[in-house]
Amino acid sequence: MHTIDRISQLRSHLWQAKLEHKKIAFVPTMGNLHEGHLQLIDRALEESDLVVASIFVNPLQFGPGEDFNGYPRTFMSDQEKLMSRGCHVLFAPSVGEMYPTTNLSLTLVSVPHLDSLLCGKSRPGHFTGVATVVTKLLGIVQPDVAIFGLKDYQQFLVIQQMTDDLCLPVNIIGAPIARAETGLALSSRNGYLSAEELDRAAQLYACLVSCRMALEAGETDLLKLEEVAQCKLETIGFKRDYFKICRQNDLQAPTLDDNQLVIVAAAYLGKARLIDNIRFTLTCRV
Repeated sequence: MHTIDRISQLRSHLWQAKLEHKKIAFVPTMGNLHEGHLQLIDRALEESDLVVASIFVNPLQFGPGEDFNGYPRTFMSDQEKLMSRGCHVLFAPSVGEMYPTTNLSLTLVSVPHLDSLLCGKSRPGHFTGVATVVTKLLGIVQPDVAIFGLKDYQQFLVIQQMTDDLCLPVNIIGAPIARAETGLALSSRNGYLSAEELDRAAQLYACLVSCRMALEAGETDLLKLEEVAQCKLETIGFKRDYFKICRQNDLQAPTLDDNQLVIVAAAYLGKARLIDNIRFTLTCRV
């Protein structure tokens, strides 16, 4: 595996692959890799001839008081994990390489109808930071496909919409959520949790499943279902952020005619802010 930290060097390295018409897949990450990230590499290998992963903790997507400085940086371990999974190229730029101006970025990318909802309310400016850095990375790597995990479903929709709107020649693929045996979605921020908190954290997914089952059983009072879930999470120690039943395509409130649904949730537990979702098709109401 080649590890590269300069944009010019990466472009030179990938030029030959492009001349040979090799299909390139890209997996952007912020490092501190876990099995969920590595499953994205697996999917990228299935989709391409050459896999590029990036590790870049993007300051533009962290707000005041968030964990940019404390975000776990485990570069040597991440390198080893990527090599063991068959990744071909690791791009690991510095902040100065990605944002050479002192203002981080004079040009910003936003997707207004999606980036102000849910996590966008809790983390103003977050998705502008995500959309901006992903646009830059896609322009640098110029992959044929890019793989994103669906744990952050709102992020996936933002990137998908941004790519379509800007006519970027890349296929955005969403990969299934990787979970622990308890159902807890794998996340770098799970490392903030104590052993006892990890056990409780699995209840976030359990509440998603319970809400889905209620919808499938014919419950139509969405506000009631959302509040029941919020209260249950609070009784076991979570601090609420949001728990919403939405349409899959735009995260708006569904009507009775909508059947492509997603339940999205975010909640605080200890030092961690956890997110999760469950997508499903409502085929019948008992």
